[in-house]
Amino acid sequence: MALTDVDRDLCARCLTQDPVAWREFVDRFAGLFAHVVRHTAQARSVSLSASDVDDLVADMFLTVVVDDMAVLRRFKGRSSLATYLAVIGRRIAVREITQRRFAEALGHVPAHPQPAAPDSSRITNAELVEQMLAGLGEKEAAVVRGYHLDGQTYQQLSRSLGLPENSIGPMLSRARQKLRDSGLVVSS
Repeated sequence: MALTDVDRDLCARCLTQDPVAWREFVDRFAGLFAHVVRHTAQARSVSLSASDVDDLVADMFLTVVVDDMAVLRRFKGRSSLATYLAVIGRRIAVREITQRRFAEALGHVPAHPQPAAPDSSRITNAELVEQMLAGLGEKEAAVVRGYHLDGQTYQQLSRSLGLPENSIGPMLSRARQKLRDSGLVVSS
């Protein structure tokens, strides 16, 4: 399938950092990324929770925006944009699933995680959250504080902070990773 004018225009507008274009991009390709994650996991006989799928989709969008949207800058238009993004998404999913299996084999994570309570990813220890906030930027800190201490949803945070709803998850994931890297433990 060839590149459509709609996708060509969407890419061009995203590269000019048009926030409306980015929201359109996320709306247009979130389902594709989620499908790629689920299909890749199923093909490898790996069970993923909805949270795992969301995290991988967020990683895919993060990959798109890294280095001033280098992924979109490298797109040559020789295929449809959806095909190009599906290939990139599959590579990310395969890498993450492989790393997870490797970690399970080494005993670093449980091979069969227990189902989590709905809000198990929230950190309720205010002291731990304050440690987490120390190395974060202002917006990331506001997201972490709102989610973990105030119990706000992604939608509430998006409205109150003026951020795209789909950027909340990646911000929280980055903050959790910083906390893990600092030696503190966070539930995922």
